[in-house]
Formats: sequence, C-alpha cells, structure tokens
Amino acid sequence: MTVGEVVALPVLQRGDPQILSSCRWQEPIRWVHVSDVVSLSTLLQGGELVLTTGAALRRSPKGYLHGIAEAGAIGVVVELGKKGALPESAAAVAKELNLALVVLHREVRFVEVTEEVHRRIVSEQFDEVAFDRRVHRTFTDLSMKRASATGIVAAAARMLDEPIVLEDLAHQAVAVAPGPAATATLLDDWEQRSRRFAGRHAGEDWATTMVGPRGEEWGRLIVPRLPSDVTRTGLVLERAAAALALNRMIERDRSGLHQQAQSGLIDDVIRSRISDEREIAARAHALGLHKATRYFPVVVSIRSAAAKSDPVADRRRNVGFLDTVAQIVNAAGHSGLFTIRGDGEIGAVVALSATRAGGSDKAWSDLGTALAREVARLDSRQRAVLALGEPSALVGDAVIGLSDAAHIAEVALAMRGRPRPFYRASDVRLRGLVSLLQNDSRVQAFAETELKTLLAAEDGRTPSDLAILREYLRLGGNKAALAKHLHVSRPALYKRLSAIERSLRVDLDDAESMLSLHVALLVLEARRGDDVGVPG
Repeated sequence: MTVGEVVALPVLQRGDPQILSSCRWQEPIRWVHVSDVVSLSTLLQGGELVLTTGAALRRSPKGYLHGIAEAGAIGVVVELGKKGALPESAAAVAKELNLALVVLHREVRFVEVTEEVHRRIVSEQFDEVAFDRRVHRTFTDLSMKRASATGIVAAAARMLDEPIVLEDLAHQAVAVAPGPAATATLLDDWEQRSRRFAGRHAGEDWATTMVGPRGEEWGRLIVPRLPSDVTRTGLVLERAAAALALNRMIERDRSGLHQQAQSGLIDDVIRSRISDEREIAARAHALGLHKATRYFPVVVSIRSAAAKSDPVADRRRNVGFLDTVAQIVNAAGHSGLFTIRGDGEIGAVVALSATRAGGSDKAWSDLGTALAREVARLDSRQRAVLALGEPSALVGDAVIGLSDAAHIAEVALAMRGRPRPFYRASDVRLRGLVSLLQNDSRVQAFAETELKTLLAAEDGRTPSDLAILREYLRLGGNKAALAKHLHVSRPALYKRLSAIERSLRVDLDDAESMLSLHVALLVLEARRGDDVGVPG
C-alpha cells in the first residue's frame, strides 16, 4: 500500500485528515508503526509510516522529523484531536526532509489502522507468493508434458490475461495468444510494428523477454502493450521463456519452431479449430505469407524406388523434402505456408510474387522444373510432381483446397507419358476427375453397379476378367491387338469376351457401354490404389 492509499482508508478518513506534506505520497510502505517515543532510530528498519499522538512532534518538529528521516521512515500521521495545532514550521521541515506529514483533527483508534494496513500488506505478500508458486508449477508441468510452443504461450496469456506473441528474430509471429484482443487486430502489420518497437521509434510500451540461452537467443516473448502489472508480467514471461527454451532443446531434431507454427495453422484451419478469415490471414501474414490477390493450394508429391526405412529416418527425409520445397519457392521470390501432409507429400499455400511471376503459368513451370531437378539431384530414383488446386482470394479457402490438389498429385504420379512441370485438374483429365470424385457415394455406387458381377466372380485367375476388360477398353476394342497382347488365340479371347458380355449384360462393341465401363474401372482403380490386376 502507498501512503496515499493508507490515508484514504475509511478508518483514517474518520479522523478528518489534513495533508501538510504530500512528499512520497505514491511510495509503498513496508509497515505501520505506532509510537510516541522521541527517538525511533533503534525501532525502525526503513519504509514505515509512523502513527503518533504528536507530543514529541509539537515540542520539537525539526528534531523529531530529522530522527524520523534518519531512521528511514516514509512519513508521519499525527493525531492532534483537541490538543491544538502543530507549529507552523512542521510542514516546511517535512517537505525539506522529503517526508509525508498528515494531521488528524479527530481521534481514531490506531489499532484499527494497524490491523487494516497490516492485513492488506500480508495478504498482498501471500498473494505474490501463491502466484509465484502457481507460475512455477504451471510451467514445470508444461515442460514435463513437452507442451508445444503454442501451448506455453497460451498458458502465459491466460495467467496474465494479456495478449502474448512469440516471434523469431526475423520478427515473424510463430505463436500467438490474443487474450481479450482479436488475433487479426493483434497481428495487424506485426512485422513492421515489432521492428519499430525494437528500434524504439514506435512510442509503444511493450513488455518483452528474450528466449534462448544467453548469446544464442532465437526469439522474443512480447506483451504488445503496457501490462497492468509489470512485476507479474516480467515473472511470467521469464518462466515461459525458460519453458520455451527447454521445448526448443527437446524439439531440436524435429522440424523448426517456425515450421511447426506454419503446420499448426494449416492443421487448425483443416480441423475447423479456427474459421475466421481475418484471424487466419493475420496469422498467415505474421508467419511470412505475403499479401496477394490470389493464394494457390499446392501439393508436391514424390514417388521413390527406395525401400522404406525406420520411422525416424522417414520423418527426417520428409522434413528435408519440406525444406527443399520451401527453399525453392522462397528462392524464386514467392512466399508460402508449408506442411507435411504425409509420407512424401508436402502441402503449401503459395502467394506468387507480382514482380517475379512473369505470368502465373511461367512461374509454376519454373518452380516445377526447379523442384524436379533438385529432387533428381538428391535421389535419381525419385520422381516429383507439383499439383495446383483452384486459387482463392482467401487464405482459409486455399488451405481447404489442399485436399483437391493432393488428389491431382496422386493421379499425376500414376500417369504415363512425358511429365509436365506442374499439373492442374484439367491436365489429369478424366482420371483426375474420377480421383476428385472417388469418395462420392453416388460415384462409388455407379462403379459397383457397372462391375458387380465381375467383382463377385473374381477367382484369382491370371488374367482376370477385370484385367481383360481393362485392356480391351484401353486398346479401344481392338480384339486382334488384345489377343496379341495377352498371348492367347482369338477364339479363346472371343469366348472370354462373350462371357464378360453375358455377365455384365452389355454389348462390348457399343461406344456408350465402353465409356461407362471405362469410367467404372477408373473409379475402382482410384479406390483400390492399384491397376486391378492388369497383366504385364
């Protein structure tokens, strides 16, 4: 409590206080001491507010107040009641010695004053100890549970009821807990605001703590406004920074903090944990995605001839693949959010640079060519494809579009012929359309109905009726070419084809029937992920 807060207590206000000196009015007191002793030098430790009836003060204001000042007290409250007034020199001496001096013109019970003040002081001290213990226990538990950076920042924000941002040294926000504020508002123009604050040109009162070992700091924890309690804020930020440093050490062999933040944002959108476009865009831009009129959902997939290894090696390989994709995009002057969607599959939301794109198709051709070249350089047994979904003016919609881009990449990897630098849905044609629609229950029902009898009759023969039908359709109904390909006589082949016609109750020479069966087979292949037993 400050001197002013003590004087404002109802128990002292009943004494009709008169302020003769307001020096040190906002200074906190350590304790309240009641005494009429002339010399208090041996009784005080410093920081006290002295309550007295004023006998010694009235006799010698200068001597008494000098003794009070030398003992380290902050001020004096004197109860005069009907005993008269203080000498006029008392106020001047108090101001000269930088002491607070208050006169009570009515009697008060000093015991009530000391009880109230001491209760409040002890209560505040107890609250601080309890808060310190809670902070220690919270961040120790988070460290033991290997909580994510986002979880640690969120816990600190809840504890302080303040917004907190964790940024890297490039001033990109890698984790944010908005507190009472909205994320979009908090992160608006974040990089420039943070740079201005770091240069002390912003005029903003922020609380900040470096994160990482001394000399190897890698980030900052920031409360981007003047906190309501500076002391508690400093304590929480320091403990949160220690927990984040430990988290970083644990995660050192995994993907970097910045990449975790990008993947976390994409996952939050896909799982509908956040849906507000302003918040999504604010977080994306704070993570390095440049503002653009269109955002492209992109999936890069690789098909490798290498045998699968242990999960740790697979994880490292995928992280390396992600780094390769990100470096190629960034080196070309573009920006993006990147995530590992699965083994050998990287998803990204990319904003093309308006100055370097030179036309969208050229930009994607350059990126696809550079990516294929780099993947081949790292492992000649690998083949990479770059697939694009439909661009969107909204970051959130582009993230959702990653699913369609993944289907296109999957089909593109299975396609024969000369590879393209990049693929759109129109490039994979009917097979791509089927791949995009394969999970539609109506499409599945259509395929099952068309091929039902052949599927039920599969008996493991080589070649199967399904395989013969597929090759027949691939060759455009050329029976002679089919017999040659299967190394069987024409009569034997005609007999098998007739059996297939009777089983399906169709005419295999009818163009519409052939088209319908071809689509059904493509659906079946997409669902099974194989070539339904096609003979070699």
